[in-house]
Amino acid sequence: MIVQRVKTALILAAALLLVLFVLPTVFAAVVLAVLVGIGAWEWSGLITARSASRRWAFVAAAVLTGILSIELSRRGGLPFLQWADVLLWIVALVWMLRFPVPVPASFATAAGLIALPIGWLLLITLLTGWGPEWTIFLFVLVAAADVGAFFCGRSFGRRKLAPAVSPGKTWEGVVGGLVAAVAVGIAGAFWFGVPLVRMMVTAAGIAAFSVLGDLTVSMLKRNVGVKDTGSLFPGHGGVLDRIDSLLAAVPLYLLSLGWVAS
Repeated sequence: MIVQRVKTALILAAALLLVLFVLPTVFAAVVLAVLVGIGAWEWSGLITARSASRRWAFVAAAVLTGILSIELSRRGGLPFLQWADVLLWIVALVWMLRFPVPVPASFATAAGLIALPIGWLLLITLLTGWGPEWTIFLFVLVAAADVGAFFCGRSFGRRKLAPAVSPGKTWEGVVGGLVAAVAVGIAGAFWFGVPLVRMMVTAAGIAAFSVLGDLTVSMLKRNVGVKDTGSLFPGHGGVLDRIDSLLAAVPLYLLSLGWVAS
């Protein structure tokens, strides 16, 4: 399983570098839109009503929300969208503390309609406003947190983080993810020439929010009794299983960059 995960991760990393650094930005926007669209279809399976017509209706609603978000951003509403996205993940944390109290379909629906289209818009805003290096750095931070948590959790994990939501995750894994992300943040501070402490704080925050994104989707999966959101990526599950941490991290990252780079 680990070998398959590594192979898939390497292929995805190569594709990401191609999309961000070689191909035109409009192509990156289209690729990310396709992935988020697939993620919307997968998210629709995390809502209790799972008929095909209702799933397609959710995808259509996500597209419409994306269009409205673009228009709101053009009218100066980007900060509102960023903070609304951050608030979503905080509300999700509150609900996780209540789980296994069933998650209402209304919350699962609203969460998807905020996280997916606004997450896509913020990624494109990051790429066009800050460039591919700062964009890829977000991916590296999230990946470092994931890898650090995985290996520290496997090696030292004893204390369960959220057993009702994701029994395999441990506090030791969280610490490992934070350490790995902060280490990447230190390297990033020297690479970008920005204040070290600010970058370390940002890296720790990104790691924490990436865990929150992962746990939120895990909670929704457990709420409806599914293991993976899909099977597109061998060893990794579906698109949503790969981008949940990223979706949670991007609003905080984008909000932090002005502070980090000032």
